[in-house]
Amino acid sequence: MSYLSREAAPLSSELWDQIDASIVNTARKALTGRKFLHIFGPLGIGAESISIDDSDTLDEISDNGLITTKGRKYVEIPTVYDDFTLLAKDLESSKKYGYPIDLSKAAYSAEACARKEDNLIFFGNATYGYEGLLTASGINKIKKSDWATGENAFADIVSALELFTVNGIYGTYALTVSPDLYMQLQRIQPGTGLLEYERISKILNGNVFVSSVLGIGKAVLVCSDSRNMDLVVGQDMATAYLEQKDLNHSFRVLESILLRIKRKQAVTVFE
Repeated sequence: MSYLSREAAPLSSELWDQIDASIVNTARKALTGRKFLHIFGPLGIGAESISIDDSDTLDEISDNGLITTKGRKYVEIPTVYDDFTLLAKDLESSKKYGYPIDLSKAAYSAEACARKEDNLIFFGNATYGYEGLLTASGINKIKKSDWATGENAFADIVSALELFTVNGIYGTYALTVSPDLYMQLQRIQPGTGLLEYERISKILNGNVFVSSVLGIGKAVLVCSDSRNMDLVVGQDMATAYLEQKDLNHSFRVLESILLRIKRKQAVTVFE
């Protein structure tokens, strides 16, 4: 039996295809981190851990016949998931009368997994020792001005780009903001004929994203080239069959992912 246990489910291959399509299409719309992070993988569910290198300190150390690697640690790739149920009577009605199956619950689970993935990317998980873009130690931090007035937002972004330049961080830059800050950027700058959002988007080559998981008043600018950071994918988002309980059928949407920040100076948080 495969890891996803699909053989145990009384579903046709056509219905599995519909579930897969619903999961993938929903996740693509909901995910934010994957829009700017390089994907390393998928490596498969058997990939349990991977190394994270600190590019600024990585070196091979030799001492008295013993060789070790400085600036490298091995971290477990965590699994995120969400469960949903399909009612047995709905499956029977579909078989008997040809009614389409409502896959809304599958889509909701895909959305929940997408939020959990982005939450892990941006905030990590302190309990289990995972760092996120906004919480990692050693990242740049800039005091955020009031983005609802003047050209403060543009000036803050320019300051962050200057900081990257000073530190020798060049490449593809991407800004992610919380929904409230995104709305604050939707105003015309006097004398320019441009929205504040448009001015910022131009200097970032269109790489401006919004994510609800950031909450309120948060923004982060990164240089997302793979030499600075990436997203390790073990098992890409998929649906597994769990069990039949109370005659109904339980499923799990799951994936294993890990953010690797290889160069902390490639991250600037506005706080």
